[in-house]
Amino acid sequence: MSVTTKNSHGRISISDEAIAKVAASVAMECYGVVELVSRGFTDSLKELFRRSSGTRGVKVATVGDRIYIDVYVVLKYGVSITAVAESLKESVKYRVENFTGMLVDTVNVNIVGVKL
Repeated sequence: MSVTTKNSHGRISISDEAIAKVAASVAMECYGVVELVSRGFTDSLKELFRRSSGTRGVKVATVGDRIYIDVYVVLKYGVSITAVAESLKESVKYRVENFTGMLVDTVNVNIVGVKL
């Protein structure tokens, strides 16, 4: 799926994969995030055969002009989990909204593990 908007210059369509790549790059820039991980075994298999892995650990769903993002991360040991999760939510929401010009309804941060 993709989000679509219309203005005086024409129609703009942004794919879910493009949104996921932006969200993944923002997530990796956040302090305390070590890596993005697959959501499950079947997702790991899909990524093996996919050409680009720039969307690993990010799931984007679009309904109308609303965007829903799930991020699956491994955090650095010793950081405040709530502080990193809130920072990650705000950063992803802000950057994706600026990128797309659409509203990001929710950003769910799923902490899969901790690395030393």
